[in-house]
Amino acid sequence: MDFSEMKQLLLEYLLKEELISATISQPRTKSSDLKRVKLKPIKLKGSYHVQLEYQFERVLKHENIPLSLIGNHLNNLFEQFRQFQGEFISEKVHVQLSKKNKVLWKAEKTEKKTVNLAHNRKKNYLLDPEQPYPFLIRLGVQSPEGKVKKQKYDKFKQINRFIEFIHDSLDYLPKNRTIRILDFGSGKSYLTFALYHYLKVEQGLDIRVTGLDLKKEVIEECSKIAKDLQYGQLEFLVGDINNYNNETSVDMVVTLHACDVATDMALARAVKWGARVILSVPCCQHELNRQLQSTPLDIMLQHGIIKERFAALATDSIRAEILNLVGYDAQLLEFIDMEHTPKNILIRAYYTGKKPTIVQKARYNAFTEFLSAKPFLENELKEYLD
Repeated sequence: MDFSEMKQLLLEYLLKEELISATISQPRTKSSDLKRVKLKPIKLKGSYHVQLEYQFERVLKHENIPLSLIGNHLNNLFEQFRQFQGEFISEKVHVQLSKKNKVLWKAEKTEKKTVNLAHNRKKNYLLDPEQPYPFLIRLGVQSPEGKVKKQKYDKFKQINRFIEFIHDSLDYLPKNRTIRILDFGSGKSYLTFALYHYLKVEQGLDIRVTGLDLKKEVIEECSKIAKDLQYGQLEFLVGDINNYNNETSVDMVVTLHACDVATDMALARAVKWGARVILSVPCCQHELNRQLQSTPLDIMLQHGIIKERFAALATDSIRAEILNLVGYDAQLLEFIDMEHTPKNILIRAYYTGKKPTIVQKARYNAFTEFLSAKPFLENELKEYLD
């Protein structure tokens, strides 16, 4: 089938009001601020509409389109994106487009479903809160009957948010060999188990995962849970970022709440291993706070709490920019913390191999000089930044 036939066929699905949900993703332009668009059917004032949820870098926008106008919007979206994943009443459809719009169409028949046209429907999670998952039951997030415990719902939301990041990273992971994944500072390992379940059980990928933490009793408990769940390719080891030298190549590095420059150590290791995907939630950034000197910012920096927050934001901005300079597409995204559920920043970086421009390098140098910053990560990766 050619490009126009593909669009016409999808439009027919939509016009027959068979849509359950869909996602259009993979921007044709890497610099695009619009990352994906989700589609769902809704009924407004008795009339069938398709709601488009535009997911930008930092905001969401919604637009409700009458069915008669959806064709034009579909055409516009395929000018911006190269992938469609949709679920219809009795079929799942995956469309992948090449740069020249060569069409790869995969369809799979499914059990017939009912369309939900409620405007304020329950949030769709990648993990269904009504379905029992052995790892969530074993970790105490779900009851033995598979219901999410009321006091654990924040953890359930955080786990799902993390799995969304994992799902978005699938295209950057190898499919022709074992995917090697390291989780530094895995702690109680809710997210490590979630990662393993989603990639191994849900996606059927060949993976080998190692969780690393300094607390021996926590590692022993996590190892027992992995054994009980028969997660044969998931291991937990006592150790930290500094003394882990067992790898020469890694595909994905996850680091959550590594304190201060321990985050930078993990990021540097990830780059040197050639990691295709990096997911990092930093913690307590003190390095820049100690270095900060910038007379124009004195009005801010005279206040300790403001200086601390500014230093944390600037540190993560510097980290993301360094990753951009060494060949990654790095973004700072909102995440949900495990313990107290505030909003945290997550650094997500995909390796693209793109070389930085002279302007990018100059911009980075001007920013660090303005702050009198001498970043640990810059020093660790100086051979990659030359």
